[in-house]
Amino acid sequence: MHNELTQKDLQMMRQELDYRRVQLRPQLLEAVKEARAFGDLSENFEYKAAKQEKNRNESRIRFLENMIRTAVVIADGGTADTVGLYDRVTVLLEEDGETETYQIVTTMRQDALHGLISRESPVGRALLGRRAGERIHIEAGGGGYDMVIQRIEKTADDGSIPLNSF
Repeated sequence: MHNELTQKDLQMMRQELDYRRVQLRPQLLEAVKEARAFGDLSENFEYKAAKQEKNRNESRIRFLENMIRTAVVIADGGTADTVGLYDRVTVLLEEDGETETYQIVTTMRQDALHGLISRESPVGRALLGRRAGERIHIEAGGGGYDMVIQRIEKTADDGSIPLNSF
């Protein structure tokens, strides 16, 4: 499995990995050591909580290492008049007449509740490479819906969209 990431994604992941290894790991190990000193480990909530936090950090470190190791670097833009990665796209949902604005991002940055949709999602795949004014049909869960691209706002990957920490 390869993870399609931009150079900026990789840079942000490496920064997080360095922070977790160099700063956070020693702090969490010290917290476990202190909690262990409180006595009986079978009834020591502080010890269990500290171990759990340490394990969460180690899991995230392994996840980041795997993502970086298997990454395939992709370009982060489209042409001047087509939808590309990180562009904000305003669409008209024809069925109900509502407009929605989405920003196309890599899977590591997706957050549908905030309008950040993955380039690998059905909507993201349908929008990439399209122009303003185009009508798109999206198949979803036994049905589908139509949308029209109203506006494309070109944006750059400035790192302001955080990586998901799953």
